[in-house]
Amino acid sequence: MNQLKNLLLLIVSVGLLNSCYSFNGSSITDEKTVQINEFPNNAAYVNPTLSQQFSTDIQNRFLQRTKLKGTKENPDILIEGEITDYSISPTTISSTTQQTNAGGTIQESQNKLTITVKVRYENKLHPELNFDRNYSDEAVFNSSLSQSDIEASQVKIATDRIINKIFNDIVANW
Repeated sequence: MNQLKNLLLLIVSVGLLNSCYSFNGSSITDEKTVQINEFPNNAAYVNPTLSQQFSTDIQNRFLQRTKLKGTKENPDILIEGEITDYSISPTTISSTTQQTNAGGTIQESQNKLTITVKVRYENKLHPELNFDRNYSDEAVFNSSLSQSDIEASQVKIATDRIINKIFNDIVANW
């Protein structure tokens, strides 16, 4: 009987807490359509698949996680931009060491992939929300990765983070 009483108290408490707080901070209110143009890769070092992949991923994010419908004519929201930086640079020599067969030690080094995207956001219904911003992120990885491994995994990590930042700045107005 005491357990039933505690369970009932827990259910009532959760119900009260749920009614007190809600996630309704979206800045997307009466907008219905979105146009997301392709993001050309204007970086000095060009990853041949980056432009198409980034453009597809950001379009999918908005079309799958909002009620917005894609359009090519007179959109309520226009998102466009360009990839301005794609670079790989050495960062550190880690403290991890490996013993070689000859008795020496090798320290593993790491590289850093940096991607920067310039974004222009235009909201025709709420022009006070418009912005031009740069978004950048990086992925640190072992320098032994091949170029194809970097492009298959590390690029995805950095671009997903950038897309999250863009999406949150446009949709989640907390």
